Order: sequence, then structure tokens, then C-alpha cells
Amino acid sequence: MHNSQTNAESIQEVPAPDTMTLQEFLENDLEGYEYIKGELVPMAAAAIVHGEIGSNVHFLLASHVRENKLGRLYIVETTFQLGDRVVKPDIGFVSTERLSEDKLKGFSVAPDLAIEIVSPTDKHYDATEKALAYLKAGTRLVWVIEPVAKTVMVYRSPTNISLLTYDDILTGEDVVEGFTCPVAQLFE
Repeated sequence: MHNSQTNAESIQEVPAPDTMTLQEFLENDLEGYEYIKGELVPMAAAAIVHGEIGSNVHFLLASHVRENKLGRLYIVETTFQLGDRVVKPDIGFVSTERLSEDKLKGFSVAPDLAIEIVSPTDKHYDATEKALAYLKAGTRLVWVIEPVAKTVMVYRSPTNISLLTYDDILTGEDVVEGFTCPVAQLFE
């Protein structure tokens, strides 16, 4: 619920983006931004296809995760700290044993599984760099979903990367155990 109070007491003073520290970003949790290497990076506006794929992935994963009591899924705007970065994956999975007790702030750890859906304004370089940053911070599995080619790039480590096409089967491997679905289902 958005509160539209305009008196001076209700307005929080936010530091200028070019002088914001990681701690200030964490305290202010600026909607629509990630914090990458000391800079605020605006998140691209999601296209319809981005929302459709995100909904499909969440629906398919959520039922499996919940039925098997594996952990929790988090949608975009949930923050995860990756060293000097604060990112907001399209979908993040955190296993039960790594869930935070403090639910009033973002995660100070990387998700076990990070899912990024490439937006029309994203650069291939940025998606790859972000996937590698997740891995460096301890994420065990990263899926980068590409809507135009209808593919999923699966990152297990910087040297163990696979490209899945429309006819392949996507699995949760040992991160989201027992999860499988045809890649095609992500794009329906």
C-alpha cells in the first residue's frame, strides 16, 4: 500500500545516487534499482513477455518447492547481497536451511538458485557478468532465460555452462531436487 503523505517529516532524505554507499542502499532499499560496484543501476522495465515467462517459471517451481518443503521462492524486488552488489533476481530460490529469521530486510547471502529473464534492453555481456557474480557469491545454479531464442543458459560454475533449447528438459539438479520441466513450458 502506497502512502502519499507529503509533509516534511514523512519524506526520507535519500543520498544522491553517485555518493550512495552500499550501507545507504541497504537502508533505503530503492525500488527499481540494483547496486553494482558502487553505482545505482536502474532495472529495465519488464515487457509483457518477461512477465509471462516469470509467471510460468514461478508457477512451475513454486508448486514443486512447496510440495517438497525445499525452501522459498522470491520474486523481483527481493534483495540479495553479493559482496559489493545488491541484486534483485527475477526469481530467487533459498533452501529451507538458509532462510533468514529477519524477514524485514533483504538477504545478506546469495540465493541457491538465481533466475534472470533477459529484457529487450539487456546486453548479453551484462547477463553473463551478473550470472558469474551470482556464482562468485555462492549461488549454486543460475538460469538465464532468453525469450527471443527461447533458450536457457544454465550456469553451474564459471567453467560449467550449458545452453538448453526449446526441446530440452530443464532440471533443478541438486539445488531444487526433483524439479524438471520442458524448456518449452517456460515460453507457453
